[in-house]
Amino acid sequence: MATTSLLPKSLSPFLTNTPSFPSTRFTKLSFLNPLDHPHCHKGPNLHTTHVKKNNPWLDPFDDGADPDMEYGSLFVDGKQDEDDRPPENPDNPYGFLKFPMGYSVEVASLALKVRGDVRRCCCVVSGGVYENLLFFPVVQLLKDRYPGVQVDIVASARGKQTYELNKNVRWADVYDPDDHFPEPADYTDMVGLLKGRYYDMVLSTKLAGIGHATFLFMTTARDRVSYIYPNVNAAGAGLFLSETFTPNTTNLSEGGYNMYHQMVDWLARPSKTVPQQPVPPLKVSISKKLKQVVESKYKNAGVNKGKYIVIHGLESDSKASMQSKGDTDSLLSIQVWDAIASGLRYDISLDFLSL
Repeated sequence: MATTSLLPKSLSPFLTNTPSFPSTRFTKLSFLNPLDHPHCHKGPNLHTTHVKKNNPWLDPFDDGADPDMEYGSLFVDGKQDEDDRPPENPDNPYGFLKFPMGYSVEVASLALKVRGDVRRCCCVVSGGVYENLLFFPVVQLLKDRYPGVQVDIVASARGKQTYELNKNVRWADVYDPDDHFPEPADYTDMVGLLKGRYYDMVLSTKLAGIGHATFLFMTTARDRVSYIYPNVNAAGAGLFLSETFTPNTTNLSEGGYNMYHQMVDWLARPSKTVPQQPVPPLKVSISKKLKQVVESKYKNAGVNKGKYIVIHGLESDSKASMQSKGDTDSLLSIQVWDAIASGLRYDISLDFLSL
């Protein structure tokens, strides 16, 4: 009993008495009172000075990039510069390899990793024509945010056709990301194709579970960005993705024109000395060759300019239908179009063509 009673008596003066050290000894320690030192950045509102927290699946203790980090000579302020085209070597016996000896195009510099530059980007777009057309502003945003980037598209057979109206796309490959049971040969062929192109970033608008996330992971891209399911189907997908977006519903098309707003906000985010990137409007560019093909079809059908109105959007059961996932009433029946055509008639007789 004597030994137990000595412990509180010996500790009580230390816990209750005020330290006898002068107060001037602590005035220079900024961590005791950060409000008195405006130059200190580690205040109570630390989370407001940092960017969005990184994927917790990858590192639960990672709070994002440090805004005060000094990158040294590896980091150059502003946006990335376009790569200079290597001089061609006409004596090279390989037709696909026109650059001279001494160039190693597959090896990226350390500065590219530090800055987060994107030289090649692949976009896996889910859906048909409607969803791919609304993805055009995202492609233009990539070109504005990362000058010189080469953008490739992976879409369904119907969605691929829309990129004939987009001059910013280098290659468009046919692969249906919405197919839950793809052919093993097609699956492995597409993985090998994307892996061999050495992408810096892969964007996907398909709601990813662990299966689609694994598909993106096998492309070996540095940044793997995708939407994920807003329910339990997303379990495990974050382990294979660098950035994830969780929509409110399982159908992105319900968002209409702004269906990709989460991805757009992430791509347009400001970075070191780079301001918020404005989102461009939706634009399409019709090439002269495509115009000539359409005009030739009109001439072969005997259609003259100013005498016909072309109606496109009839309801049908065809796989080539323009039906949107987000708007089930986007296509009208032939009876409704007949009423609309009757209301458009005026003194000048017009003929109507339905496509």
